[in-house]
This record gives sequence, C-alpha cells and structure tokens, in this order.
Amino acid sequence: MHEDGNGGEEHAGSPEPASGVELSAFLALERELTVLLRRARASQGEMAREVHPDLEPSAYGLLVRLEECGRQRATELASYIGVGKATMSRQLRALEELGLVGREPDPADGRAWLVTLTEEGRRRVSRVREARRARYAGRLADWDPAEVDELARLLRRLNRGMEK
Repeated sequence: MHEDGNGGEEHAGSPEPASGVELSAFLALERELTVLLRRARASQGEMAREVHPDLEPSAYGLLVRLEECGRQRATELASYIGVGKATMSRQLRALEELGLVGREPDPADGRAWLVTLTEEGRRRVSRVREARRARYAGRLADWDPAEVDELARLLRRLNRGMEK
C-alpha cells in the first residue's frame, strides 16, 4: 500500500505498479511517451501539409490507413480512428474536395459505400511516407537493426496492451 504523506491514508486512485516494475520506471515511461507523442503530433501536422496544404492533421491517419488496408467503409474508418459518424463524414467530405479520396458502391451491399484513395491521393501519401521513412533511417543510422526491430516489437506490444 502507498501512503500519501498527509496522515498515512491510501491512494484510492493509484494502482500498484506491475510486479517487478518500479514506480520510477513508469514515471520514466510516462515522460518519454509524452515527448514522443508531442513530437508525433507536430510531425503529423507537417506530413499532412506535405500531402496537401489544406489537409487537417487528423485526416493524415485516414489516408495512411487507406493506403495500408485499401478501400473501406466509412464506419470501419471511424471505428479504427475512434471518432463518430458525423466527424468521419466531415473529414471524408473534405478529403474528397481535395481530390485525395473517392467513394464507390460496396459490391457486397449496394446501400453502402467504400472509401478509397484516388491515384493523386496515393501518389501524395506514398511520397510523404517514403520521405518519413528516410528521415527515420537517417536518425537511427547508428542503431543496430536488431534494436530497431526490438523497438518496433515493443511499441506494437504497447499499442496492443492499450487497446484492452
């Protein structure tokens, strides 16, 4: 049990650290993730502007998802990104107006539509992602390839753990 220093009461909202992991390790993790996330938000804005000067930073992730997974229903995209239907509809409308995505009837359900990257959207997203990978490669050039693999593995594990 933890004591709070003001009379020895327990912290009701503070769970015990996982067995074998010191509280200082969680504090260091929090600090490093905060820096990483702040940099990622700034980078996402830069990448969105590189795709198109009028692209909202939050829409960049939609384009990446479509490039990686191919055409999808708007409801699937909304679920993946974690936004509601109205927000997704607004973002998709903006992406259509920019010529980056299109919609086509879903062959499995004539009432539904599939969202897909246009050729222009695919070209722009691919160019930006290639440049981003080159920046990562340059910044991590002094890392052993096994360390890069391990970092990717641990981040994947962290992301999966956060989904629970």
